[in-house]
Amino acid sequence: MTYYGPKELADSYRTVRNNTIKIAEEIPEAHYGFRATPDTRSVAETLVHIAVGARLQEQVHMVKHLSTLAGFDFAGFLTKQIAEEQVPRSKAQIVDLLRTEGEKFASALAGLSEDFLAERVQSPAGMVPASRSRFEMLLSPKEHEMHHRGQLMLVERMLGITPHLTRQMQERIAAMRAGGTGN
Repeated sequence: MTYYGPKELADSYRTVRNNTIKIAEEIPEAHYGFRATPDTRSVAETLVHIAVGARLQEQVHMVKHLSTLAGFDFAGFLTKQIAEEQVPRSKAQIVDLLRTEGEKFASALAGLSEDFLAERVQSPAGMVPASRSRFEMLLSPKEHEMHHRGQLMLVERMLGITPHLTRQMQERIAAMRAGGTGN
């Protein structure tokens, strides 16, 4: 028995995705073209990048069930991903893409077996580590999303928006103070 298996992996991914969707909803569509610097993704591009980010892991583990990454066409795959980020979309279309892609990946995670998650996948020659478990690799889309969500939270602040997670924390602190349980 493990304490963190497919169900927990799916649930935690859904939590992260729901927080990303909340940010996507709170940023006005007029700011979806905003870039923190000229050489960064726009808000819209970042959200689409997040939305389709799990597709690499889906391809490697769930579609092809690869046991080695040697010979996998990363460049070709990433070229398609980058092209996807450039497709013009409305805010509503991006939020929908976040929802549908997120739930598709979370549902796939929930259906995996612990034996499948324990399988090792070999890295290409010269990469460290030489192999990783599917579990570790399937955790990476959540970590990747949290990285970019942090960027979006900073963008929110640059746009004068207090991120929802900050507001929720402030509300909890205010409630504790009002109840006399925190200083």
